[in-house]
Amino acid sequence: MEQLNVALENWKAEGKKVVFTNGCFDILHKGHVDYLAKAAELGDILLVGINTDESVSKLKGPHRPIQDENSRMQIIASLGFVNGVVLFGEPTPLSLIKLVQPDVLVKGSDYLPENIVGYDIVKAKGGNIQTIDFLPGYSTSAIEQKIKSS
Repeated sequence: MEQLNVALENWKAEGKKVVFTNGCFDILHKGHVDYLAKAAELGDILLVGINTDESVSKLKGPHRPIQDENSRMQIIASLGFVNGVVLFGEPTPLSLIKLVQPDVLVKGSDYLPENIVGYDIVKAKGGNIQTIDFLPGYSTSAIEQKIKSS
């Protein structure tokens, strides 16, 4: 967390607009890349929270994650428009959002903005909540089913 705190201080000192989103990102696919690229366009810095293996299992079931947390973090970090990744193990990224204090909080459009965890924190500091439509037909669950049926 110390590295994150230093980065956040530097970004703030430079007047950078920080965008935060989070997810499991178990098998990176076109839908993830599209979503993250669109999130990155909303500010200067894109910080991505990645669920730990344990939290993915709790959210998605005992057969997940397919890839371990270190692999998922490295893959997301390798995207040119991602400026940082951070692991979190809580059921929601609320503590992380409190720490980051993003200027823009992003989730998929399957959420109503006011129901997004951290909405109140970001709104209280004058930030924005944005939702992004997912590309139809792209999901880790669909890829998993296709592999299983092959």
